Amino acid sequence: MSKFHIAAFLASAVLASSFGAADARADNYGAIAYSPRTGAVGWSYDHPSRRRAERVAMGNCRGYADDCRIATYFSNACGAVARARNGGWGADWGDDRESAESNALDACYNHGDGCRVVRWACTSR
Repeated sequence: MSKFHIAAFLASAVLASSFGAADARADNYGAIAYSPRTGAVGWSYDHPSRRRAERVAMGNCRGYADDCRIATYFSNACGAVARARNGGWGADWGDDRESAESNALDACYNHGDGCRVVRWACTSR
């Protein structure tokens, strides 16, 4: 192999690995934490991992209630939480805000009526 071929091979290997790294960073995560007792919410979006998104959402919710739990998480999408008049609630995700809200309302109606969306969040991707 000539020096040119070796250099071209190495350059293409570096280029291919940089595309792989970019793809690995392509996912953005978000989460919504919810307190069933108080209705407090905490949310996050555009984090590099599910764990980080959930930790931030929980931290934001715990500033207002001590019974917060992760209601939903999402990747390159949206999430929503809906609450019923009787205190029942539901949460879900979707590819966009509209579908996330619709899915959360459907989940909420399994636990009560008069549901309304109380929080939604979307990643930028």
